[in-house]
Amino acid sequence: MGAFLLVHGDREYVRRPGEELQTDLGVLDVPEDVSHGDELETHLGEPFTVRKLRGPDLFEHFERTGAPMMPRDAGLVMGHTGAGGGDRVLDAGTGTGVLTAYLARAGADVTTYETDAEFAEVARSNMELGGVADRVDVRTGDVTEHLDELVEEEPFDVLTLDTGDSPVVVERAPELLTTGGFVAVYSPFVESVRETVEAARDGMTDIRTFETIQRRMDVGDRGTRPSTAGVGHTGYLTFARKE
Repeated sequence: MGAFLLVHGDREYVRRPGEELQTDLGVLDVPEDVSHGDELETHLGEPFTVRKLRGPDLFEHFERTGAPMMPRDAGLVMGHTGAGGGDRVLDAGTGTGVLTAYLARAGADVTTYETDAEFAEVARSNMELGGVADRVDVRTGDVTEHLDELVEEEPFDVLTLDTGDSPVVVERAPELLTTGGFVAVYSPFVESVRETVEAARDGMTDIRTFETIQRRMDVGDRGTRPSTAGVGHTGYLTFARKE
């Protein structure tokens, strides 16, 4: 079983069943049979509401090993590839594992590669936290060194890539994907977009790249306008499909 959110006002804590929460509001022992909607009290009588972890909660509460993929980018990957239940996904550049968890929570079985052994261990812990460890295989290593063996496996439905050497994997996408399968590549810099697109042109179709920009709106007494805080641009997403 995964973890739950314990909410008191604007405070949020993540705990698994059987774990203890210690705050200035008191000590709370999370029951083994805790469920969504329960109300628990600390030994000082302070109430906490139990909530299921949702996708945005994973982004906020996963242990981070770097900048995680933003929910809006993960949403675009999900929307443009249609990744879901029964799909086999090959992911590379696991990092914190936000996208990996989104895919698994949608019902996909994910094999993900992370080159840094410590980052991979954190990602495994995050998958446990998110309740999707049974659908995610976090492998330590460079995916480009395992392509020959991966093409011998059952074809993947989706490839999701967030690594500097993504074009190398995209070149092998026609071998890795099932007919009609998608590849999605996140690129932080526009220079790498061209390399990815050129790699996809050999054997892939419907190649499209989007810059991801989102502006938050501030609604106040004086009026409504785009927020002046935060970063609107995150990067570039390239999608392609096997014919």
